[in-house]
Amino acid sequence: MNGELHNHFEESIRSYIDLIDTLRSVGIHKDLALPTIAVIGDQSSGKSSVLEALSGIALPRGTGIVTRCPLELRLKKVTSGVNWKAVLSYRDKKREFVDSSLVEKYIEQAQNELAGVGICDELITLEVMSPDVCDLTLIDLPGIARVPVNGQPEDIGEQIKHLIMRYIENQETINMVVVPCNTDIATTEALKMAQEVDPDGKRTVAILTKPDLIDRGTETKILDIVQNKTIPLRKGYIMVKCRGQQQINEKISLEEAAAEERDFFQNHSFFRCLLNEDKATIKSLAVKLTQHLVDHIKKSLPQLNEQMKKQLWDLRNKLKEYESGPPQDPKGAKLFLTETIMKFIDQIKSISAGELIIEENLYVQLRLEFNKWNDHLYNTKLSFNDSSEGEIQFYKDCRGRELLGFSNYKMFEVVLQKHVATLKDPANKLLNVIKGIVIKQFNDVVNQCFQNHPVLLDITKGKIDNILSVQQEKAENRISEQFEMEDMIFTQDPIYLKSLKETTEEMFSEEQIPLFDKKCKYSDMLKAYYQIVVQRMADQLPMMITLFMLKQTAHLLSIDMLTLLDGANVSKLLFEDSDVGRKRRELHVDLERMRIGQEKLSKFI
Repeated sequence: MNGELHNHFEESIRSYIDLIDTLRSVGIHKDLALPTIAVIGDQSSGKSSVLEALSGIALPRGTGIVTRCPLELRLKKVTSGVNWKAVLSYRDKKREFVDSSLVEKYIEQAQNELAGVGICDELITLEVMSPDVCDLTLIDLPGIARVPVNGQPEDIGEQIKHLIMRYIENQETINMVVVPCNTDIATTEALKMAQEVDPDGKRTVAILTKPDLIDRGTETKILDIVQNKTIPLRKGYIMVKCRGQQQINEKISLEEAAAEERDFFQNHSFFRCLLNEDKATIKSLAVKLTQHLVDHIKKSLPQLNEQMKKQLWDLRNKLKEYESGPPQDPKGAKLFLTETIMKFIDQIKSISAGELIIEENLYVQLRLEFNKWNDHLYNTKLSFNDSSEGEIQFYKDCRGRELLGFSNYKMFEVVLQKHVATLKDPANKLLNVIKGIVIKQFNDVVNQCFQNHPVLLDITKGKIDNILSVQQEKAENRISEQFEMEDMIFTQDPIYLKSLKETTEEMFSEEQIPLFDKKCKYSDMLKAYYQIVVQRMADQLPMMITLFMLKQTAHLLSIDMLTLLDGANVSKLLFEDSDVGRKRRELHVDLERMRIGQEKLSKFI
């Protein structure tokens, strides 16, 4: 390359490419896909030769899988002060050098360290600054291989395809597919993969190599491919002729190879037309790649800006979950503990009062269970109505010592007591269900407020379990007392009279009630009273359970949590899980990375 390329582009081109290079340097590519050109090709497709011709440097060559890690090649044209300089970086290592002959050695060392004999998805960046290169950034990916060699994993081919797919499936990536002219392009694995992720060919450009090796008579077929008549690609095809192995052995320089390449096309009877169409030579390839990349970057910036804004918002929200961590000084730590516990108590009180609206609202869940209880009572009322008449007949047939015509109030009591007793087990089951709901809701608050402090979290959950166990025992005793009271068969006269009128659909006064004291009317009288029991149980059980399991539990828990502040081992209670601190630090790093990236990008929007 001789520097003429710079005249083809505006000065601003470098700034766009530098922007994406900077974003990748600060690590934005870990979070968001960045506009780039990914270079893919089958083994021995001539991919390395194309990159050498573009960059002016010798890259690792050989048999088998030569590229074992993604190699980001940043080419920067400098007009003064530097003849040639390179910076190789990976992980936290960086190496600057001014001898281009060391490139192959340093890349080989980096790949050995990162990938060994296999492949690795960690990025190696080689930045080349020279007056003889174009402004361009590419990512060279491992050549598609099928057979493992030299101790490589048996599934090395699939690993490579998976790595390539991660890059080329991104809509922000221009896929540069390198294909030898002397192979059937339709069966080329690299082009097949590009077509799979880009079926319309909108972001794929194909580079045809080794035109000097094609069979005689196939020239027109190859020409049709380059002129986009065979497999259409929106960004088209370019044919290049790079140094072959013999030229390398003869130490033909890249400058000489570029001159020979032009002579080859000018003197070729079929391919000379490609020069006029700018579809041949490395020079044309460099120009078009830079144009494609810069245009692609410009189109991608608005969407990238929106993605960064959203990422910043999400990161800040995640950081809120981890807060800033407890202060190191004892006084500050005690204040932090007090504020943390008071925040928890406030949320527990809000939940118990029905004021805290969350995704799984507590009172919605309680009301659902209480409605099920009410439905169960209604269903027992129906079954009671069906069975009461049969039981009355049974007691009628088993008349005791009373004379004919006398009623039996004991029979009335026994029938009611028997049926009301069947409600006790469902009542206790309701209590257990409500306990489970309250435990989950309270523990959710614990996990939210104390997620960074495992000791405080465990202590609080233990308190919740203990308090609820005691409260459950109290509630069970109260339920037992309720059923003992129901054995007394009592209600106020006006209430009973009202229910009896509704049941019989008859109108009568209190003075007429004695007319009902006969066994043929007992069925109506039982139904009327059981209706009162159902209404009483429908309200009293939920109120009782809510009082013991929610209201009193929240109050007792709040008091118990405040006792932690008396003589507390603050450092123990505020102990943080190492993962929490690590995650907080990672989020801060991610946030700073995204902030820097957004700041750089904002200058172009």
